[in-house]
Amino acid sequence: MSERHDTIGIKQVIRYEWMEKTSSMLLAGMDEKSIRKELKDYLIVHRGNGSEELRSENTCKFVVNILMKIWVSPDQEIMPLRDSALSMLSKYPSQALAIHWAMISAAYPFWFNVALHIGRLLNLQEIVTHQQIINRLKEQYGDRQTVSRYARYVIRSLVVWDVLKDSECKGCYKRAKQFPMLEKDTSVLLIESILYAMQEGKCSLKMITSSPALFPFQVPVITAVSILQKTNRINIIHYGVDEDYLELKEK
Repeated sequence: MSERHDTIGIKQVIRYEWMEKTSSMLLAGMDEKSIRKELKDYLIVHRGNGSEELRSENTCKFVVNILMKIWVSPDQEIMPLRDSALSMLSKYPSQALAIHWAMISAAYPFWFNVALHIGRLLNLQEIVTHQQIINRLKEQYGDRQTVSRYARYVIRSLVVWDVLKDSECKGCYKRAKQFPMLEKDTSVLLIESILYAMQEGKCSLKMITSSPALFPFQVPVITAVSILQKTNRINIIHYGVDEDYLELKEK
C-alpha cells in the first residue's frame, strides 16, 4: 500500500502525554508550523523516561517528526482516519488511549506489529521476554540492528502507556491493566487502523476483532452492518454464511 509498511520509524520512546498534547493543539485550531514549534520547545527538555532534562536537538527532532506524522501531517491516505479520530477525541475523551493507539498503528505499522507479537506471546504465557519479541520481529523484518533498537523504543512506550509493565526479572514484561469495554465507534476506528497497518489492507472481521495487537482493549461484538453504518471507507466482502472480509476502499 505505501512505504509506511517498510519504514520502522519509531526512533524514540513516545509518551502518551505527548500524543495528548499534539492532538489537543490540533483540536484547538493551531496550524502546523505553530504545533511543530510548540512541540520542539516542550520536548527539548522532556525525555522519554519522564525526566525534565535537556536533550539533543537531533533526538528532539526525531520525536517531533513522529508526533507530527501521526496527528498533524500524516500520509494522505490516512487523513480521513485522522479526521475521524479527532472528532472521537472530543466525543469520547475517556477512550483517548484507544484513539491514539489507532492513529499510531496506522501511521507506523511497526508499532502495530510489535503489539501483535507481544499480544500473541501474552496469549501463551503470563510473562514475555524482550528477546522473544525481538526474535519474532526479526522473522518478519529481517535480522537488522534497527529492528532490535527501535523495538525497544516501542516496548518502553507501551510500558509508559501503562499497557505493559516490567516484571521482577529484567527484560521481562507482563500485561498491565485492561481498559473498559470500548464504544462501538472507537472499535470501528481501531478496526480501520488495523487495515491501514496491514500491507494488504484487508482481513477477515473475525481475525481483526480478535487480533492480539488489541491486547489492552475489550472490543465489543461488531457486525459488518454496523461497520458500514459508521464508516464509508471500508468494503465488506461476504464469504459463506458467517464469514465477512473487510477491505479498504481504493482511493
